[in-house]
Amino acid sequence: MFTRGCTSGCDNIGALVSESIIEVDQVVKRFGGGPPALDGLSLSVPAGIVYGLLGPNGAGKTTLIRILATLLPADSGVARVAGFDVRRQPAAVRQRIGLAGQHAAVDGHLTGRENVEMIGRLYGLSRRDAKARAAAVVERIGLGAAADRQVRTYSGGMRQRIDLAACLVGRPQVLFLDEPTTGVDPASRRALWELISELVNEGTTVVLTTQYLEEADHLASRIGVIAHGRLLSEGTPEQLKRHTGSAVLQLSIPDAQRGRAVEALRGIGSHPPAEDRSQGVLVLPAADGVATLRAALRALDNAAVTPTDVRLHQPTLDDVFLALTAAHDADRRIAA
Repeated sequence: MFTRGCTSGCDNIGALVSESIIEVDQVVKRFGGGPPALDGLSLSVPAGIVYGLLGPNGAGKTTLIRILATLLPADSGVARVAGFDVRRQPAAVRQRIGLAGQHAAVDGHLTGRENVEMIGRLYGLSRRDAKARAAAVVERIGLGAAADRQVRTYSGGMRQRIDLAACLVGRPQVLFLDEPTTGVDPASRRALWELISELVNEGTTVVLTTQYLEEADHLASRIGVIAHGRLLSEGTPEQLKRHTGSAVLQLSIPDAQRGRAVEALRGIGSHPPAEDRSQGVLVLPAADGVATLRAALRALDNAAVTPTDVRLHQPTLDDVFLALTAAHDADRRIAA
């Protein structure tokens, strides 16, 4: 632990803030002979905000975080954090960042306080300063009463918080959080959200990857959507929602009829239908609202498909994510 434009095909929504603390320019990373994990990815992160990175599993989010945290070299391209090149000036980058992942990197046989003090010493703090900062951060994250217990007795949420405390002991300018609330109970997740918001208010820049779109919607000022190692779209949560459309049509379709439904709905709406397998629904942008609803129902009726539930609602980040990734996957199939 220690802690510019878009690629071709990216719909860059809104002007980027000129003062950026992270710059990623045409970064490529491959593992073995398969497709690249990062495929010429470029993005810019303004200072002093939460920047959310969204994407399906395998999109390249964690690979990007590892490159920015100097844990992994890029094959090509340039990345800078706080003005320092991550390849040429890794020590300078490490002095200015913190990293917490989805699996807490703490020693279960040490107490919470000892874990934080140890990281403080690795940052180069004196024993006295490490103790003082450790005492301050464990209180701040609400673990003062448990700080002298072995971490192996902690709950999952407590482990995540002590891992975050270890990142904060070095007072990082940039904090990378790679799915930090995965497997954490709702109450602990809310407590982490409050802490992240406090850090940003004090000037820390946070780059957050998450599978919880509600989390990104709640915390992030700007969001980048990544798939297959490329940036598909970028903007504020509200800009992204408006881009998806003024309304979204959600259709619950029986499994046996879903393939026919997807084919029947192609050409209706601004994007092809996206399938949300977790909820068993098809999602379709409906800029024309009721007109799109009527057209979709006619097409399904002609294809002998009977939906079990139909809903027309305002777009959420889930809808944005599904629409963008579905459109990108369709473009890749056509290009192939």
